[in-house]
Amino acid sequence: MRVQSLTLAAAGAALLAAPTMSPAVEPTARQEPVAARHEGDVRAADLLAKVRDCAQVSRGRYRSDDGRPATIPVCDTREAVFWKADMDIDCDGQPGLRCNRGTDPSFTDATAYQQSDGRQLNAERLPYIVVPTPSAIWDYRASGVRGGSVAAVVHGDRVQYAVVGDVGPRDIIGEASYASAEALGIDPDPRVGGTASGVTYIVFKDSQVKPIEDHAAAVATGERLARLFVRGS
Repeated sequence: MRVQSLTLAAAGAALLAAPTMSPAVEPTARQEPVAARHEGDVRAADLLAKVRDCAQVSRGRYRSDDGRPATIPVCDTREAVFWKADMDIDCDGQPGLRCNRGTDPSFTDATAYQQSDGRQLNAERLPYIVVPTPSAIWDYRASGVRGGSVAAVVHGDRVQYAVVGDVGPRDIIGEASYASAEALGIDPDPRVGGTASGVTYIVFKDSQVKPIEDHAAAVATGERLARLFVRGS
């Protein structure tokens, strides 16, 4: 109805305006993953070398998605827990241009943990990961993990620091926010994005960022803990 009511002049102006909007938005989205490559000075290869072997702490294993076999254990070290999985896209929390009920059929405007001002987390802006709801398989709280715990998420040669920000299904693992995926060079589209494998999540025990939305603090804390983790002390 609105399109039909446009005058030819207005319609022409709208067509001319459309191409000029894309360059203003797209470069920002494309540049963030490049910047993330240099987030901290601990190399992805060094972190991955520390998580080659798994001392399983979960009593069972997780699925990557509904209907998939349960093959993913949560592994334990003195300093951290880790798992190697896929990455599904969490767009929950504050609605925005990219995360809302129109872009994500599973969208909900709530996250398990909230910002210091009481608002829900912003998946478009805040790198966070999702842990499974506590169950007989594993209770993340028993491993010194909580809301705001710091994680190093590794994909390829990129390391992205994030916080634990949401809780997901009790039998599925491997999910992170739109911002986390985008920074790692993974398609962040909540409908068709993510990646089927190749993501390592390392969550440092007894760590916590306050306020949870302070990503700079997560990077500083994550880098310090990652250095200690790599050195083995």
